Amino acid sequence: MFLTPKEQLAIIKKGANKIVDELELLQKLERSFQEKKPLTIKLGLDPSAPDIHLGHAVVLRKIKQLQDLGHHAVIVIGDFTGRIGDPTGKSKGRVALSDELVGENAKTYCEQIFKVLDEEKTTIRFNSEWLAKLNFEEVIQLAATTSVARILEREDFQKRYHQQIPIGMHEFFYPLMQAYDSVELKADIELGGTDQTFNILMGRTLQRHRGLEKQIAIFMPLLEGLDGVEKMSKSLGNYIGIHEAPEVMFKKIMEIPDSLIIKYFELATDEHPLQVQAIQERLRMGENPRDLKLHLAEIVTALYHGHAATMDAKSYFEAAFQKKVIPTNIPTLLLEIDKERIEDIIPQLISIHFIQSKSDFLRLIKQNGVSLNGEKMAADDLSRVLMNEDVLQIGKKRFLKLNK
Repeated sequence: MFLTPKEQLAIIKKGANKIVDELELLQKLERSFQEKKPLTIKLGLDPSAPDIHLGHAVVLRKIKQLQDLGHHAVIVIGDFTGRIGDPTGKSKGRVALSDELVGENAKTYCEQIFKVLDEEKTTIRFNSEWLAKLNFEEVIQLAATTSVARILEREDFQKRYHQQIPIGMHEFFYPLMQAYDSVELKADIELGGTDQTFNILMGRTLQRHRGLEKQIAIFMPLLEGLDGVEKMSKSLGNYIGIHEAPEVMFKKIMEIPDSLIIKYFELATDEHPLQVQAIQERLRMGENPRDLKLHLAEIVTALYHGHAATMDAKSYFEAAFQKKVIPTNIPTLLLEIDKERIEDIIPQLISIHFIQSKSDFLRLIKQNGVSLNGEKMAADDLSRVLMNEDVLQIGKKRFLKLNK
């Protein structure tokens, strides 16, 4: 059963950075309510990186709210646009993805998004279904709907133009192709982060050119990563993946800066606004931020892994990181960002003489002589994901802190 249009609008506005246009959205909701017909909610995913993290999930959680209100989501996998690569925020053109890599990444996306979305109220589409069929005349007609000056309004293009960094003509087509997706789907609403403002508004423009009702643009705030400064990104190593093991997710949430506690409650959880206000007041009154982060870690981890796994992750965290059993003044090994698992760093451990060889390392593990964060390692633990400040221990006195 639908809530009233005004009740729906209040829920949709929660946490949103901007809505274009709110009055038009209310009119769409009223028509949907009267006709008992769900609105079509569009989200485009660029399959350049296969892992979905909490930053992506900000938009996904808003779509789930819309699904709970009775509306239908269409997830557009940009397998065709991925051949160009979204230039948003890029200081240079992105290398086009191969069809094989796009396909692999898209499959991974589909496996992960249903950790958040309602599968029965979601349709997955690939934009090659329609974009690959356009002939050259249709492409020219598409290009004629905008101007070079309009395209150059994009901040990233402006910077590259003034810095005399090459801009490929094909890059100009990315926002037009994303806009064409909205035409094809007759989207009622499109969601994205604030960094997608230009692309999503282009969808409204192209729909108007084609005589269609314009989609509503809902922009969600960008979520900073573990560094507290940059937008969450796997390439920056500051992300929390929704597919990561529960103990990994729990520990990473405990690592966020205190300044982001409230923002994470607002954007990474489904807590009611009044609950978030109460938490903010507790923080203002001097409650230990660490206790609030512990509560946050429980809520977020449970969203993706369930209650039982979350309690196990909490117990692991308390045993491994709260007990003062690890010395503080120990050497640190700086790892490359792409070295994510223990098995990946064995050559580095050998090079600094922390271990003699891989076979020696395996022997020590078998003899219960190796610990990670105070817990004995087993052979299966070689595939565990590493995090900042993990501590590897051999015997009673040899410690090594691992940093990315």
